[in-house]
Amino acid sequence: MDKSKLVITIERQYGSGGRIVGKKLAEELGIPFYDDEILSMTAEKSAVGEKYFRLADEKAGNNLLRKIVGNLRFPAGIFDEPKTEGDVTSPDNLFRFQSEVIRELAAAESCVIVGRCADYILETAGKEDLVKIFVYADIPTCVRRTQETDGITDTKEALNKLNKITKQRKSYHKYFTGKEWEDVTNYDLPINASKLELDQVVELIKDYIRMIGYDI
Repeated sequence: MDKSKLVITIERQYGSGGRIVGKKLAEELGIPFYDDEILSMTAEKSAVGEKYFRLADEKAGNNLLRKIVGNLRFPAGIFDEPKTEGDVTSPDNLFRFQSEVIRELAAAESCVIVGRCADYILETAGKEDLVKIFVYADIPTCVRRTQETDGITDTKEALNKLNKITKQRKSYHKYFTGKEWEDVTNYDLPINASKLELDQVVELIKDYIRMIGYDI
């Protein structure tokens, strides 16, 4: 394992502050941060309009939900080469394009990647210099942070948004990985950010990285 290089993936409950944590962590480590940027990079690589990737971003549409209910774990050939003709905008094919970009980013340099099943994609590809983080928090904390970040004054509106996005991410992760998104055993370091400031979460991750042998 190359201890001079490190890829950190962050899965996060909506409202937990995980995205902010990832961005701060990348800034402090002096490495690239990838979140929405992956969508535009994938669109450029695939020549498929970015709008298709944004519509499918960490969401399971009706077709995917039906397959999940039907106990299909994850689609066969999901890590095959993406199709460049025919049904190129199917959710499965968009995921293949996105997976390619994530693997290329991780192979090129140290970085922080947020969401989009990056932890599973890289682990399945045999990536060793990988640390998988899951940031979560209790409902009141997630609602409060959602209100602060999204500028929502109504608590019920914030809770509804939180529940909707959480359901989408769980379904998306289940469909493409066959795993439960909130199962903390899937991650190297699950962090309950309910009683921590986000800067403290960043420091906690840095401490963990040092403890497992990385010089940061």
